[in-house]
Amino acid sequence: MHHDFRMPVGEAKIRALKIGDTVTLNGALFGIRDATQIHMFDRGRTTRFDMNGHAVIHTAPNVRKTPRSNEHPAGYAPVCIGTTTSARMERFTRPLMRQYGVRLIIGKGGLGPDSAAAFGELGGAYLAIIGGTAALETTWVEAIEDVDLDDLNPESLWKFQVRGFGPLLVAMDAHGGSLYDKVTATAEARRATVLAAMGVKA
Repeated sequence: MHHDFRMPVGEAKIRALKIGDTVTLNGALFGIRDATQIHMFDRGRTTRFDMNGHAVIHTAPNVRKTPRSNEHPAGYAPVCIGTTTSARMERFTRPLMRQYGVRLIIGKGGLGPDSAAAFGELGGAYLAIIGGTAALETTWVEAIEDVDLDDLNPESLWKFQVRGFGPLLVAMDAHGGSLYDKVTATAEARRATVLAAMGVKA
């Protein structure tokens, strides 16, 4: 099933997502990465952005400084907004959801068991992007609307305005579903079958 979201969205819509569904986002999307979250959750910094009901994407975009204008309200033009691997940011999922009300996390490669538990308890989901699609993703960004914690640039906290951002694949849902777990289980089963055919004990 496909879901077209105008951000922000409520918990009920997120809990309606199932792995294998697709999602397209419109409106605000927040860019966040390692240093951003280290400063927010380990060093006590806060943001003026209201991220309640919103999505974050794991990114440190390539941007170009430009005079502020209607087209570039934050003084930055997007050059390449790609997505980075999520696993190393596993420990930040729960505080992002609990303290800031984030509902969706977008990234590559999936997240771990604590994130899965947080999605179930707090109502969230993980949307996957495959590698190598940064150029395409950038076309979905209409503008960099605002930026906070900009001394961390490019790992600032970015507020993008997006249109038709997707479709993105629901890879982890609020019901314990995980496409990554399915892939692992399938791979292990096939490995066991091959080893047994060779007469090798696993």
